[in-house]
Amino acid sequence: MRGLRVRSAGGREAFRYWALRVKPAALRSSESKWTQEKAMEKFTVLEGVAAPMRMINVDTDMVIPKQYLKTIKRTGLGKGLFSEQRYKDDGSENPDFVLNKPAYRKSKILVAGDNFGCGSSREHAPWALMDFGIRCVISTSFGDIFYNNCFKNGVLPIRVSPEDLEKLFDDADRGANATLTIDLEKQEVRGPDGGVVKFEIDAHRKHCLLNGLDDIGLTKQKQSKIVSYEKKAAADRPWA
Repeated sequence: MRGLRVRSAGGREAFRYWALRVKPAALRSSESKWTQEKAMEKFTVLEGVAAPMRMINVDTDMVIPKQYLKTIKRTGLGKGLFSEQRYKDDGSENPDFVLNKPAYRKSKILVAGDNFGCGSSREHAPWALMDFGIRCVISTSFGDIFYNNCFKNGVLPIRVSPEDLEKLFDDADRGANATLTIDLEKQEVRGPDGGVVKFEIDAHRKHCLLNGLDDIGLTKQKQSKIVSYEKKAAADRPWA
């Protein structure tokens, strides 16, 4: 170890110590972590029941209330999804809430009112949707941060026109007797009666969802180059 002299603003001297070389074991540990991350699930074609939620301005605090934000785990949050609407004060289920109705208990798609996911930035919102089983939300508009977080966590947010949203609400109102099909490659929402709603999506985000690539997955595609660079840097600059 070697000390590096640093003069503080108050005129006092201090020493900071830095390791002269990276330990090979630490580098090996870093490499092994690449294989430990769970890959994001691919999104290709999704077929399932769509739950209609006609409320507008559903914010992220409604999606997953603040008391569920203490965890950094992505699993187990499904029970907290819309908990203030799903449950009564005594903890029993609210039979009037859409996701508690028999036809929608296993919904994979949510058809929602305007400006879904507005409010504070909490990644727990798409985590809760995923854990419940919902992988697609359809609306006319979304909160920007929620919209971005969805793509990073395997949830597809689809923007449609008000007219198309009404058609999809009509389909969703039919419950388990009518399912929607989301075809990401073709950028289509297909209804139970053969109707088709086209949607737009950024090409890069589409690629990432189709291939199950979140930010970590994109970085891992360059794994060999990163590891090679780190090894060379450790050999060339052992003091860094």
